[in-house]
Amino acid sequence: MSGNPPPSALKKLPPGSARFLMPLVLSVFMSAIVSAVATATSVGLGSDFVVTWPNAWGASWIVAFPSLLLLLPVVRRIVAWMVAQP
Repeated sequence: MSGNPPPSALKKLPPGSARFLMPLVLSVFMSAIVSAVATATSVGLGSDFVVTWPNAWGASWIVAFPSLLLLLPVVRRIVAWMVAQP
């Protein structure tokens, strides 16, 4: 038996942290996908991709995370304006 606590016993972050955590996680995934597509288009899927992509991902994430922090409230307002509220 391992000494790890069951997942339900792990302490969660406070609700206010979701405001930063959601853009963080989203920026990691989206910058990874977009930089992978751009890198594959540029250099192909060979050994150059493996060497080039991590740098492209890092540069993309550095731009993506602060951009999401700034733009997400604006996007939420635009979507709220476009969608009927319950």
